[in-house]
Amino acid sequence: MVHPLGQILPVVVVAVRAPRAPHLGPLLVAAPAITVAFAGARTTAAMGALAVAAQVLIGVLRGVVGTANVQAQIAALIVVSAVCVTVCVVRDRHERQLDQVRSVAEAAQRVLLQPLPARSGPLRIAGLYIPADAEAELGGDLYAAARTAHHSTRLLIGDVRGSGLGAISKTALLLGAFRAAAHRQASLPRLAVHLDAAFRWDTGQWRPRTEEDTTEDFATAVLLDIPDHEPVVHLISCGHPPPLILRGKRIIPLVAEASHLPIGFGGAFGITDYVVQTFPFEAGDLLLLYTDGVIEARSADGRFYPFTERAPQWTADEPDELLRRLQADLLAHVHAHLDDDAAVVAVRRTASDPPASDPATASAALRPPTPPA
Repeated sequence: MVHPLGQILPVVVVAVRAPRAPHLGPLLVAAPAITVAFAGARTTAAMGALAVAAQVLIGVLRGVVGTANVQAQIAALIVVSAVCVTVCVVRDRHERQLDQVRSVAEAAQRVLLQPLPARSGPLRIAGLYIPADAEAELGGDLYAAARTAHHSTRLLIGDVRGSGLGAISKTALLLGAFRAAAHRQASLPRLAVHLDAAFRWDTGQWRPRTEEDTTEDFATAVLLDIPDHEPVVHLISCGHPPPLILRGKRIIPLVAEASHLPIGFGGAFGITDYVVQTFPFEAGDLLLLYTDGVIEARSADGRFYPFTERAPQWTADEPDELLRRLQADLLAHVHAHLDDDAAVVAVRRTASDPPASDPATASAALRPPTPPA
């Protein structure tokens, strides 16, 4: 309101105190034109009406309100004000529609990419998802957690090839397959076989049998099983970047000796035997899972984000605080413009299980579902 009024008042003052000065009435059109940039339809209409009233007042004070020139200026100002109000109405309608779309996208994200539990047994967990498109809520990166009946936590992080609705569909498929099977007593290799088979079945179920399988749908992934009472992490890598363990100021990549083909390719090559690698994961250690959108993020001058250099600086932080620092640092590195979606999961092993008597902790932990009879 300050800037439009700053356009109207000086014009009126000059017209009243210096009637012989040049006629400044045409400058009043700036008032509604400025208002439309930051205000709604009602405020713009009010400012347009005020500008028209000021134009009429100037014409009366100068004794020229009946001239064709002043009447044409008044008519032009009315038309411009009406156009500005129309622009406001259309813009506000589009913003409301965009807000509705965003709310639906946020709901879809909460359903598909469910928040990770704050606690699971002796683990503290936090997840971070940053879409490459600021208006998008979900893409091809994914993570999930499940609690097993034999006192362990299973984690999945993955990256589906491609983008758009196709990648979101495959993301939903992989997450659904993991949640349906991860809590069961099946071994980690059998879970990997299940995910690969489910992914391939969905990709090829409508393909004619005579048609050659030329699909390029796949997802890189890491599957982990972390026992509550054993200081280790069991891992199967399917073409995904290796997780990192932060131990003090040391950073330890969990590079598996056997890196299997991405999910979706294993069955195509007859792979049904997945090798589990086991690494130490002690109390106080921090485990970082991430997608390639983090390590391949580039600055404006082409420098990759130095993930392995920055992460040890935040070793002492809790998982959620570490991810907040990481997000701010990553976005600053790329000037808020990511070329690919990025996901990170941080897991801290504590010294012991959370007390069962603590209701806040107990409600935050994952509970294993009751297996069917």
